[in-house]
Amino acid sequence: MSARLVFNLLAVPVSQSLRRPRSSLRSLYFSFPTSISTPTRWPPRRAFSIMAHSRNDFFDYTSGRWIINDALRHAERRRVFNVDGLCRLAAQSVNRSPDDIDGFAKLAEGGFNRTFLITMRGGFQMVARIPYPATVPKYYAVASEVATMALLRSSGLPIPKVYGYSPAPDNAAKTEYIFMEFVRGTKLSDVWLDLGEREIISVLRQLAQLESKMMSISFPAGGSLYYAQDLEKVAGGPGIPLEDERFCVGPETRLPLWYGRRSQLDVDRGPYKRTEAALVRAAHKELAYLKQFGQPLLPFQRMRREGYRYQEQSPSDHIENLDRYLLIAPSLVPRDPALGHFRIRHPDLQQNNIVISRSPDSNWQVVGLFDWQHASILPLFLLAGVPERLQNYDDPISQSMTRPSLPENLDDLDETEQTRAKELYRRRLVHYHYVKNTEDCNELHYAALTDPMGMLRRRLFYYASDPWEGEALALKVALIEATENWGTLTGGGAPCPVVFDSEDVRETMKLDEVQRKADETLEACQDMIGFGPEGWVPTEHYEEAMTRSKQVKEDTLAMTMSAEERAEITAHWPLDDMDEEKYT
Repeated sequence: MSARLVFNLLAVPVSQSLRRPRSSLRSLYFSFPTSISTPTRWPPRRAFSIMAHSRNDFFDYTSGRWIINDALRHAERRRVFNVDGLCRLAAQSVNRSPDDIDGFAKLAEGGFNRTFLITMRGGFQMVARIPYPATVPKYYAVASEVATMALLRSSGLPIPKVYGYSPAPDNAAKTEYIFMEFVRGTKLSDVWLDLGEREIISVLRQLAQLESKMMSISFPAGGSLYYAQDLEKVAGGPGIPLEDERFCVGPETRLPLWYGRRSQLDVDRGPYKRTEAALVRAAHKELAYLKQFGQPLLPFQRMRREGYRYQEQSPSDHIENLDRYLLIAPSLVPRDPALGHFRIRHPDLQQNNIVISRSPDSNWQVVGLFDWQHASILPLFLLAGVPERLQNYDDPISQSMTRPSLPENLDDLDETEQTRAKELYRRRLVHYHYVKNTEDCNELHYAALTDPMGMLRRRLFYYASDPWEGEALALKVALIEATENWGTLTGGGAPCPVVFDSEDVRETMKLDEVQRKADETLEACQDMIGFGPEGWVPTEHYEEAMTRSKQVKEDTLAMTMSAEERAEITAHWPLDDMDEEKYT
């Protein structure tokens, strides 16, 4: 299927602009828009007699649908639990009677969890959150998030108070859960596009200050944080203790370490006492997976299959690149020892996970940071970077940290051009002031952020950590870049232990350019049809998106020049349902 052929069909109005898709870990990597509903009022003296027809709303994902593998995505998120039992446990966690519960409503649905708002007599409200069946590693993820929230809250960060939790489903609710404080305020995502320039700069400064506070906390090892008593129940040991011995560092909960059948592997996921160990454990995990479960695969991202002539790719290529990575990994540690100290950072700092509130002087104040699931403790140089929803790295103005400005001829542009210019200015403004405020408030993070080889180090680490899904290209390109910048990357000394043949480099970079164009084509398709990560659309837009998707496929097939090309498009159409089992 020619990417050019598909691209020719995309010159139609864009319904909505969405962020670029990823192939790795698919929908579990993403935070989906949330749905907020009006609390259900329960009848007096029958607080747990919820109408049967409403229970599926509690158990099922209702905030959206997917134009690809819709049934599978919903099955991953269907969680049946004992509603009455959950409510009784919630009441007990705040020393209230179950009879005090006045309302129970679905509050939000994200990429990993479903959240409910529980209202009690007198107006008290609290949040109950349960993970989806597909969320991994279930016990470790819940236990680690609770301990992380408690430690950071005790350090002065605006984190909701945890009232109670269970990292195992052996309770009256028949599910893992966290009960926490309901923080009143406004999601930053709800007002982000309406904020003025001064308000944006103020919020970014507060975020830089909060990150400075959390990054100032020192840890004795890498991994994830736990209460010692929780870790002892499943790990047979207390982990590496903090000064406050209630807490310890144990296995890392980052999703690539546990995704799919990787959770079955008996591999070392931490804690890591040395920086070098943190750099290599995830790569060892992926090698173990490939040696036990690896099989030839077509790339999961079907738009990229043409670049491989629709041939299955052998896992041996990725194994070879992982071995290369392990050869250079010890040399990736920066010369500044402070950048190798173990620190913690929010795993997904974006507008959906930030709550703000108007202060008495009418300024917006950050009053809540949410969603600490899968938070890692890693060497600082691996945690650094502008958060994905705030960065504008692809733009040379942002890369050079030039202070942004609107075009001088803005008033002379037509309405469409003005809108584009203002959107670009806003992206540049956010990137610029995040970095500038980090420079002012968080000196250590700024040093890691501005390290000329810092981004390459992180790319190598994360590409070596990612689950293999039929492509070895991203890691190989980063490895080639490392060999070409070895002196700058390591400060000189020993020669690079990895050598690539010049013809291999040429062919690899040629393929990388082909795949970049394929990604751009998919992104254009995404914008035209109006879908998000993995084909997500709001429920009310599902039928329209499906109609557009089918029309694009029909138009593409109508433009084919041969039966062979038509067969390729039909077999690998990127918006059709597909079997994903081999990719986990």
